[in-house]
Amino acid sequence: MVMNIEEVMQYLPHRYPFLLVDRVLEMELGKSITALKNVTFNEPFFTGHFPGTPVMPGVLVLEALAQAAALLSFKTAKYAPEEVGIVYLVGFDNARFKKPVVPGDQLILKAEITRTMRGIWKYAARAEVDGVLVAETELMATLRDKTQADKS
Repeated sequence: MVMNIEEVMQYLPHRYPFLLVDRVLEMELGKSITALKNVTFNEPFFTGHFPGTPVMPGVLVLEALAQAAALLSFKTAKYAPEEVGIVYLVGFDNARFKKPVVPGDQLILKAEITRTMRGIWKYAARAEVDGVLVAETELMATLRDKTQADKS
């Protein structure tokens, strides 16, 4: 299953400059997702991180992984776009950054569901550029449908 940017925007509430998934390359419901973020020089964070040596902040690489995982969860749980509320991050464990992400990189976001229990989804996630690992983490999140999200 693939998704273009219009479909991604139906499921994620994020918008520019915080929407960090451009496309879903493949998805196996209940199992895994591979998504893409094109990293461009005109990203707003590059002006200050770091002048003369632009590097994508690690926390945004983790956020991109979380957004990809959220897409997998909403689709796996069979939410219709109009039912989608929000995904709240519960935590990151064992986050490691292996290599800087810079303008011009295509960030490949991979997340695999490792467990779901009592409304908490757990994932093993990794980000790659040109087949090289740049970051990895275990992340946890919880889904809220539209009615739950409106009450939060």
